[in-house]
Amino acid sequence: MFRRRSDTATEESPQTPESAKPGGKGKPTPKRRDAEKRNRQPIAAPRTRKEAYRRERQVRARTARDPKQVRAGIARGDERYLPRRDKGPVRKLARDFVDSRRTFGEFFMYLTILIVVVSMIAPLAVRIYLQSFGLPVMLAVIIVESFWISRRIKKVARERFPDESTQGVAIYAVTRSMQIRRLRMPQARLKPGQKAEV
Repeated sequence: MFRRRSDTATEESPQTPESAKPGGKGKPTPKRRDAEKRNRQPIAAPRTRKEAYRRERQVRARTARDPKQVRAGIARGDERYLPRRDKGPVRKLARDFVDSRRTFGEFFMYLTILIVVVSMIAPLAVRIYLQSFGLPVMLAVIIVESFWISRRIKKVARERFPDESTQGVAIYAVTRSMQIRRLRMPQARLKPGQKAEV
């Protein structure tokens, strides 16, 4: 009644090797020394100017994607990484001019915090005195100093770089003079008292 299957039907089909699977590589893994030898390529100089420009653009694109390198370049004043507002010899002159001297503006934040703290703990008479004279006098000094810096840097920039545009350099120098020295970007190259190349 029941027919016995033939031995050939019961035999299992031979399994395909792993390399023959649809997702397999189909070839053995190469040895490390062979792979390293294949990846080793001689460094050749660019044959044409177009190829040299292409390589330079690739290097710039790789470095532009590295934020640490960009930040370090801006901090040391490297022209390749500076934003447009910081580029050029006139802006560099303005930075050196401001960094080579102490400015009242760089202490503005510290003095403001000090006045606020003293106003909270001091007697009423001292508070009234600080509010009436402290902040107004400080602001007046900063305004006078900013006016002097803007006039001076414009004159120096026109003398040193007659062919360069000096537009915006006064505001640039005044803004930098209001920043805390160790937080300035690009970082200060000159110390206070060190002679700027003006």
